[in-house]
Amino acid sequence: MNASFGIDHPLLATHDIDALRARLIALGFNMTAVGKHPWGTSTSLAMFNGCLIEIMGISDDTLLDQVPAGDFRFGRHVYDHLQQREGVALSALHSTGSAVDAARAQDVGFTIAGHLEFGRDVTLPDGSTGRTKTTLALMPDAEFPRLSLFLCQQHRPELIYVPEWLQHPNQVTGICGVTILADDDTHDALRKRFSGLYGEANELQGGFQFQTANGVLRVLNDGGFETQIGPIPDALHDEHQPCIAAMDLAMPDPAQMYRFLQQSGLAFTPCDGGYALTQPELTANTILRFLMV
Repeated sequence: MNASFGIDHPLLATHDIDALRARLIALGFNMTAVGKHPWGTSTSLAMFNGCLIEIMGISDDTLLDQVPAGDFRFGRHVYDHLQQREGVALSALHSTGSAVDAARAQDVGFTIAGHLEFGRDVTLPDGSTGRTKTTLALMPDAEFPRLSLFLCQQHRPELIYVPEWLQHPNQVTGICGVTILADDDTHDALRKRFSGLYGEANELQGGFQFQTANGVLRVLNDGGFETQIGPIPDALHDEHQPCIAAMDLAMPDPAQMYRFLQQSGLAFTPCDGGYALTQPELTANTILRFLMV
């Protein structure tokens, strides 16, 4: 299970949510039906215990400025980033108490733009019904926009983390890391920013990493990324803003994952501890790795 400030879900923004959803299903994920937010984005999820994969598109560009949180408009933020390229537009950190966690984040230097609350009606596998309640605390980053964050608190976790919904044919159990690609001249600022939440970083070749309550958060320069993760996605070669460029997923059964990788038709390669997809342009310019942890 996750805890406050653990990695919850980077948002993979895509122009074609149906195509990306189909690729993830081919990889062995149980993806929810495509739903819609009141701020004009569409969404599909692969649920895990305490975290999730979320892919997001634009469903109605007339709603992008609806439901603001202070000056921050969730739909507009995703839309603006998609006009530049596909990729992680912002990321959720887990929260067990959004007000307390937001105050802590603000104390260590993050900006809190405001809060959003929403819910949806769900029917559980046993036929009973309920309504979820989710609170987001929005943390836009004016200096590094693609590293904008939000805290995500599920007030009714029993309606979210339903055992039957957490099972995936590929047996992946959740997110175990993300990697930020960042030029050297941004490393000091990023180290300072994240150390306020996670404490002292561990050094890596070409960067450093923090241990969160759910997985590691790495910051690597180009050389470190290519050595430890893989080739930089083509769409990111000329980008000098830090961004999440890779996501690690925990797999307990490499043989089962290998079967789905082969059947998916997506190109992949062995990597240290598992497998990595090698066509990030098909996964929202984000390298997905499947690792034994």
